[in-house]
Amino acid sequence: MKHIFQKGSNENLPTIVVFHGTGGTENDLIPLAEMIAPGASILSLRGNISENGMSRFFRRLAEGVFDEEDLIFRTNEIRDFLSEAAEQYGFDVSNLVALGYSNGANIAASLMFHFDQAFKGAMLHHPMVPIRGLELPNMNGIQVFVGAGRNDGMVPADNTEELVQLLEGAGAEVKANWEHFGHQLTRTEVEAARRWFEEHFLG
Repeated sequence: MKHIFQKGSNENLPTIVVFHGTGGTENDLIPLAEMIAPGASILSLRGNISENGMSRFFRRLAEGVFDEEDLIFRTNEIRDFLSEAAEQYGFDVSNLVALGYSNGANIAASLMFHFDQAFKGAMLHHPMVPIRGLELPNMNGIQVFVGAGRNDGMVPADNTEELVQLLEGAGAEVKANWEHFGHQLTRTEVEAARRWFEEHFLG
């Protein structure tokens, strides 16, 4: 997978695994990761799917309708890549925090749904329920930040609320941050994520 690894100055911090939104690249959210988790190592990925020239992490059949077969394949592909990258760059694959926006948040959530302890924590900005009908792994001790918009035209609020309930039902501790700025990523949402990260991973 196309990616960027940026070694951090504080090896005690988890490595931040960054997943861009539709049409993004591995460069887009590195400044966001640096703002939220200063000093942490960053592994930023580019999705392997191209939809009308826009990079994504998995295919969709229509807006909001995921190709579940491809979602599962890509979830496994990324899981394998994370293990390889941990060996290549010398970070601890059991000490990762995901940072994803939109399509990137959905693939990060899918990794959490499919694999036990995929991440120690996750910052999911404007996510949806990635897949239904799974028995979720035990998420006790996993911290999750969900950034969402009450008026998000791409992600209905009840879908986000369902995701929060599924994560909490599996044992995760979820902080939901609701705003009224549609699907966009706002400064106030980023600030809330930074405070959340500081509280749970810098203490």
